[in-house]
Amino acid sequence: MSMNRRNFIKFAGSAAAVGTTSTVEARENLKPSPDAVGMLYDATICIGCKACMPACKEANGMPPESEMENPIWDNPMDISEKTLNAIKVYSDGTVELKDREFDGFSFVKHHCMHCVDASCVSVCPVNAMRKNPVTGVVTHHADICIGCRYCVLACAYNVPAYEYDDPLGQIQKCQFCDHRLEKGELPACVESCPTGASLFGTYEEVKEEARRRLAMRPGETYEYPIQTVDSPHTHLAEVKPYQNHMYGEEEGGGTQVVMLAGVPFEKLGLPDLPEKSAASRSEGVQHTLYKGMIAPILLFAGLVYAARKTAGRAHEESERKKPEEE
Repeated sequence: MSMNRRNFIKFAGSAAAVGTTSTVEARENLKPSPDAVGMLYDATICIGCKACMPACKEANGMPPESEMENPIWDNPMDISEKTLNAIKVYSDGTVELKDREFDGFSFVKHHCMHCVDASCVSVCPVNAMRKNPVTGVVTHHADICIGCRYCVLACAYNVPAYEYDDPLGQIQKCQFCDHRLEKGELPACVESCPTGASLFGTYEEVKEEARRRLAMRPGETYEYPIQTVDSPHTHLAEVKPYQNHMYGEEEGGGTQVVMLAGVPFEKLGLPDLPEKSAASRSEGVQHTLYKGMIAPILLFAGLVYAARKTAGRAHEESERKKPEEE
């Protein structure tokens, strides 16, 4: 095979791919801080009142949004650049039974999951997406955001939303009401929830509470705490059958928002993710490519080869034309 420019580039690319594929090792998933905060959303005690949605808008100064032609009421169907938190509904068949996969329905809450090892933070080139080293809350800083939207592509939960209708648009996402946490207040969605379906605590506390509920028998009654895990205010209700899984405990390296439901999570629109975080795998590839400057050296070598080849052909063409001119 003659080593022309195209073959060289193909060869170099293949060699790089083979070399890096055999040596790439994903780093370990990042771990939560000891003081990380968390939220438990329990779909089985959510009544779909959507009180959390206007509370979120008011607390975060978000504009109204409607999908009706002549809107009277704020009626967002999902999160967007104008809506940071939404209650959605799963339904099947006759929709007779709450929290049942077949002939039933379930509510599900959609907002930022505040991943322990967040992809949006990993891909942001200017540190506009940040993870608080103490609380673990993932925040966006519009003052330094360059609008590249890498975070939009990287998020497995389709959370960061860009303001496309604004020439100076920015990214919008749930920030766990970080500005309220700083003042010792609760996230607005938690504070407004009448049944405790959205529950606040430390990351370890909410996971412990979720495990406690998974261990209970359907039909038992339980005093579900309202607002916080250790709250004296409770809501007495019958325990519904749960899926035997706490969503977010391991998915994608773990999320600080964990969920319980009676309907399979994939049917509630939650992605089936491996335990290894996407950030740990992508950073492993990047670091391997740039370790020892492998990728830049290969690229530079390819460019030098191409330039010399082109110059050589130009010289040969010039030498060929000389006799004709004489």
